[in-house]
Amino acid sequence: MFKKITALAVGTLVAGAIMAAPALADELETIKKNGELSIALSGAYPPFSLINDKNEVVGFDVAIGTEIAKRLGVEPKIVTTAWDGILAGLIAGKYDTIIGSMSITPKRQEVVDFVGPYYTAGRMIFVPKDSGAKALDDLKGKTIGVTLGETHEKWANEKGGWTVKTYKGLPELLLELQNGRLDAIVIDSIPGQVAIRKSDAPIKALDLPDLEGGNVGVGIAIRKNNPELAAAMQKALDDMMADGTYEKIAVEWVGADIR
Repeated sequence: MFKKITALAVGTLVAGAIMAAPALADELETIKKNGELSIALSGAYPPFSLINDKNEVVGFDVAIGTEIAKRLGVEPKIVTTAWDGILAGLIAGKYDTIIGSMSITPKRQEVVDFVGPYYTAGRMIFVPKDSGAKALDDLKGKTIGVTLGETHEKWANEKGGWTVKTYKGLPELLLELQNGRLDAIVIDSIPGQVAIRKSDAPIKALDLPDLEGGNVGVGIAIRKNNPELAAAMQKALDDMMADGTYEKIAVEWVGADIR
C-alpha cells in the first residue's frame, strides 16, 4: 500500500527509535534458532492481504513472506495489525518484519531498513462510475476517503479543498464508495484495478496521468542494524525473481508481474 505513516508519527518514531529498538545483535541467527519469521501486515488490503472464507490470511504479501521464510529455512508466522501502528510495532520488537506493501520513503528510512523494493505502486483516485468528476478540481468540496496512516492520507490533507475521512482498510473504502457515502477514494493503483476486474465494482479511475505519487518502490521493512538479515532476505527475494516463483505468485494474486 503506498503505505503509510503520517509525518507526525514518523517524527515521533525518529525521536524514540534508539530507545525503543531492541538492543540485539543481527537478528538472522535468532530467527533461525527460533525457527520462525514473524511477518506483520494489515490483513485488509486485497489482493495483497485479506481474510478468506476459511478465516485464513492470504494474498500476494502473505505468499511472498511465506516463500522468503521458507528460503531462510524457517516457518512463517503471519501477524495482522492496524496499519497506523505497524511501524511502531516493528521498532518495538513485536515482529521481525513488515511485508505489507509499505512504500519506501526517506522518513521511514530514518527509522527502519528496507529489503527490495519488491514491487512498484502508484496513486490513483477512484470514483463511482456515474460520477461526473474528471479532474481534481471537480472533487473540491466533496468527501474523500483514505486509509488511516497511508501516504495517501497525508497527500489528501495537504491538497485540501475537500473533506477527508479515514478508514481501517481498502474493503471499507470500496464499500463506502459504492454505497454513496464517499465521492472518491485515494488508494494504490494496483488494488483498485484488481477490485474492478474481480468484482466488476461500479467504480472507475480518474485519468490523471500527472497525479503526484506514481511509481513508488514498495519494500520489506526490518529493524536497523541487521545487515545479515537484510542480505539473506534480499537474496531470497532475488532468487524468487530469478527462478520464476515471484512471477507465479504475482500472476496468481494480482494478474500480472508487478515488479
